[in-house]
Amino acid sequence: MAKLNAAAAAKINEICERYTDEKTPLMMILSDIQNEYGYIPLEVQEIVSKHTGISVAEIYGVVTFYSFFSLTPKGKFVIGCCLGTACYVKGAQQVIDKFSELLNIKPGETSEDGLFTLDALRCIGACGIAPAVSINGKVYPKVEVGQVPEIIESYRKEASA
Repeated sequence: MAKLNAAAAAKINEICERYTDEKTPLMMILSDIQNEYGYIPLEVQEIVSKHTGISVAEIYGVVTFYSFFSLTPKGKFVIGCCLGTACYVKGAQQVIDKFSELLNIKPGETSEDGLFTLDALRCIGACGIAPAVSINGKVYPKVEVGQVPEIIESYRKEASA
């Protein structure tokens, strides 16, 4: 969706029209757009604003407030490293640092090849299996720094298959 084409604009308009009878449609519209495209750039927010009458500033505020919305494209594999208290105490910072080092990205960034996005999460509710890492919804329990290269490599193989 680098430059919004006519088909994408039509799809966004269609998503907006689904919720015309809702009193507060914004979260549902943004959620559907995020699910469809993986991110919500400014150009899309402007279309939503025209449809809903909600200012771009308010839409931008919502998109940037909630962590599940993104202004930029995410990688094919989204790595979420839990840094909640239990995970942190069990070495999660070293785990995320290793992902960062091997992928050459910081938390919140996407690798140059577009395969990986690295996110620092506050708590994923998996304290009993700390430190926990989730990749596209799959949770890895008790992750050790030495496992990180193998985890990355398994996803690289999956991507090239």
